[in-house]
Amino acid sequence: MANDDTPRGIADRPDDVIYGELADWWPLLSSAEHYLEEAHAYRALLLDAGDAPLRTVLELGSGGGGNASHLKLDFSMTLVDRAPGMLGVSRALNPECEHVLGDMRTVRLDRMFDAVFVHDAVSYMTSLDDLAAAVRTAFVHCRPGGVALFAPDALRETFRETTNCGGNEDGARALRYLQWLWDPDPTDDTYVADWVCLLREGRAISRTVYERHVFGLFARADWLRILADAGFVARARPFVHSQVEPGSLEVFVARRPR
Repeated sequence: MANDDTPRGIADRPDDVIYGELADWWPLLSSAEHYLEEAHAYRALLLDAGDAPLRTVLELGSGGGGNASHLKLDFSMTLVDRAPGMLGVSRALNPECEHVLGDMRTVRLDRMFDAVFVHDAVSYMTSLDDLAAAVRTAFVHCRPGGVALFAPDALRETFRETTNCGGNEDGARALRYLQWLWDPDPTDDTYVADWVCLLREGRAISRTVYERHVFGLFARADWLRILADAGFVARARPFVHSQVEPGSLEVFVARRPR
């Protein structure tokens, strides 16, 4: 989901400037403290769905490690992301966590976890085939009886055009952004985020960055079918957060049968 100062959908794409060349600016774009309420909500969903104590959690598309910085207090976290720059940011924030370079569609660690968590990076799955591949990755890493949690930024039924703005500063540097979420073709399975960042060093604007990100937009029924096809028993649940309009955001909680 979007934090109050975080553009929705900013996740793990190493080809984007912000995740690679400018990755060290990430804490000014999306500070770890703004994930606190969100991470606590995900923690509660995982614990509620688990059929046994949850100790090990695999996060696919972990980005800069904001959620993990809070979840690691309760779980042993293994963090997978396809952007080396973002893994570097997360390692600095979460040195006690294991970090793995990999794509959520194809990575295989040859071990299982009590839970698998897939945050908003799953929104970069722009086809049903890509989504199915990511879900399959979660399934093969989830122990029998374990749980998986998927948190897309939007479903076909809940999407609405919006804009977001925000940013932070650390004294020497500052970042401000504007992001516009909209759907140029309502007949397909994607929407876009057009966003710009202004970077300031000292008293001068040093750079302006524009990027377009394309996200998958699938119906609730498509999600539930893909989860079932992978072998999960799943349901959609409303996501409750102080900055989310009730009923506007859903997550998927899935269990791998024993």
